[in-house]
Order: sequence, then C-alpha cells, then structure tokens
Amino acid sequence: MTKKKHIAILGSTGSIGTQALEVMREQEHLFEVEVLTAGSNADLLIEQAIEFQPNAVVIGDATKYQQVKDALKLQAIKVYSGSDAIEQVVQMETIDMVLTAMVGFSGLKPTIAAINAKKNIALANKETLVVAGSIISKLAIENKVSIIPVDSEHSAIFQCLVGEPLEQIEKVILTASGGPFRGKDREFLATVTKAQALKHPNWTMGAKITIDSATLMNKGLEYIEAKWLFGLQNNQIDIIVHPQSIIHSLVQFVDGSLKAQMGLPDMKLPIQYALGFPQRLKNDFPRFDFANFSSLNFEKPDYHTFTNLQLAIDACAKGGNAACVLNAANEVVVDAFLHDKIGFIQMSDIISECLQKITFISSPTLSDLYHTDAESRILASELC
Repeated sequence: MTKKKHIAILGSTGSIGTQALEVMREQEHLFEVEVLTAGSNADLLIEQAIEFQPNAVVIGDATKYQQVKDALKLQAIKVYSGSDAIEQVVQMETIDMVLTAMVGFSGLKPTIAAINAKKNIALANKETLVVAGSIISKLAIENKVSIIPVDSEHSAIFQCLVGEPLEQIEKVILTASGGPFRGKDREFLATVTKAQALKHPNWTMGAKITIDSATLMNKGLEYIEAKWLFGLQNNQIDIIVHPQSIIHSLVQFVDGSLKAQMGLPDMKLPIQYALGFPQRLKNDFPRFDFANFSSLNFEKPDYHTFTNLQLAIDACAKGGNAACVLNAANEVVVDAFLHDKIGFIQMSDIISECLQKITFISSPTLSDLYHTDAESRILASELC
C-alpha cells in the first residue's frame, strides 16, 4: 500500500471489532482508525479511543453519551451518540473502508448508508445480506462498491475465487464445525444449558454467534449470505461438517476441480485479508502444521436434529421476506435462551411458527423489510 487505509469499525467493542483493532495495531504502518462505534460498552470504547485516536466515536446507547464525552474531553476526538449518528459518520470523506461488525439487524442501515456513500465494505454482519441480499447487491453494483467478506467461510470462498470467472463455479461448499453438540440427538438437546451452548470447540466468539453455531443457525445464515455474495443459485451451495475447522470452505468448478482455503481457526486472518485486499499482508500469526493433524474428517449435517439449518435453507429457497422473518425471530429467541426464558429446542419451534404466521411478501421493499422485522420480533417475543 502506498498510503494508509482509513478504516471505520462499526461494533469495535465486540469480538470481531476487538480482533480487527489487534490487526490494525500489528499493521499500524498500513491502517489508520478513523471511526469507532459501540452499542453500550462505553468503558471499552473510551479505552480504544484513547489508544487509537480516531477522528470520531459513536456510542449507540444515548444514556452513555455524557460518560464518553467527559472521558474524551481532552482528546481531539468528536463524540456522538445514537443509531442515526452511526449512519452519518460512515459517510465521512476521510473513510476508505467500513468494517461492519455490528451484531444482527442493527447493522443494516449503517451498511446501506456506507454503500450509498461509496465506501468499500468489509462485511462481518451477515444479517445484512440475509435480510436484504437483493437490495444490498443492487446498491453495491450501482455505487461500484466492493463487499469483502470477513466470515471465515465466505472469506475462504472469496480467496478461492480470486482470478477465477464466476461462471466457472459449479458449487461452493461451506464447512461447519458442528458446534458443541455434534452427534447429539434431540433428546439430549432438550436438556442443554446456556453454559454448555456457550462452549464452542474451536472458535472464540460473542454470545449470540456462539449460540447460533450451537444450533447451526449460523451455518444457515451463511448459506443465505453466500447466495448473495457470490450470485449463486440454491443448488450451488452445499454444507459439510468438518470438526477440525482447518478447511474453512471450498469451491468446486465446472471441471470437477476443488479449491480449498485452509488455516488454523483464527478470525484475525480473514479480518486482515479483508482490510488489506487485494494484498496479502505478512504477519506472525500461528501457522498450521500438517504433522499435528493425522486426519481431517467430514460428515453430512444432521438436518433432523438441528432444524434451524433446514429452516434457513427453506427460507432462502422461498425468498421474499422469509429470511427477514427467520433472522428477526432468531435474534429474539437467542436472547430469550441466553436469559433462561426458553429451552434450546424451543428456539427452533418459535422460529418455525413465526415463518408460518408472518405474512409472506415475495418482492419486499426496504420499508417492507423493516415492517417484517418489527412484526416478527413482536410475535417471537409473545411466543417466548
């Protein structure tokens, strides 16, 4: 890079955001932190702001604004609060790329604002494409904006496709670790506790995505995201369980050849790849050693036990606002499970009921999607 790339990190206090700052700390000669935003973790946002000295910070929780403002009063940092402010700061002329690492549906509006401001996107918020894939894809093309995936699976596919014509893709294969309950049956899942579900075997992530990984909803959301990221048909996407999480995903081409991207499970690698693209940046991350892995295993997902995965695939096939219903209901039930209000299996039951009861819209506008999201959350909350 001939000059530093100025980055806005939306969700800087979450798992992806903090790891992105680790990458930028290690590559400080290449990146400059321009904007940091957080939901309610004011203490960590203040700490990050003092270290990285961004142009501006936004705390989503307006009740924490004064705390952040007072703590940074001696710093040359602009302080804002509220969701509208997040949408506005991503449009700053000094920003080269926006890393969207906010959790859930809340990341949609800021991502749209950034695309409309012609900012390239490093996308860690899969829900943006799950909910509004057709709209986001169209906007990106119209504004000539690149969307570089940060999810390890989509980053793997993206890396395998560099230099390859998209029409040469026969299918993509998303790998899944299987989560902490791989091989278990529904009888076992009926008694699963929050503590058990939060223990992922390979990855360290935030609570919401960890529960999604345990239910395999995360893989279902990634299935939908892959469709929009790479312009695929539903029959061009497969899922395989790979417990070691070394092969992060594969692409099969029309001649039958397979390309895989491999490495140790470390989110800093896809984060760095997205921020540095099209260059590969040197680092001192731990390296994979074949001698430490006598075998790599693969198996089919258990769609009967982990019904969230099938619900997501079916919603993708149905199209329209179905994936929006799925995502909204899932966010509500995961929160309810984390607060001990419902059981593990009940999450799938409630999502399924929402998909049946919420009015289907075949070609939703953005306004329709906001309405669907709100309606689905109300119903899911009532069912909880």
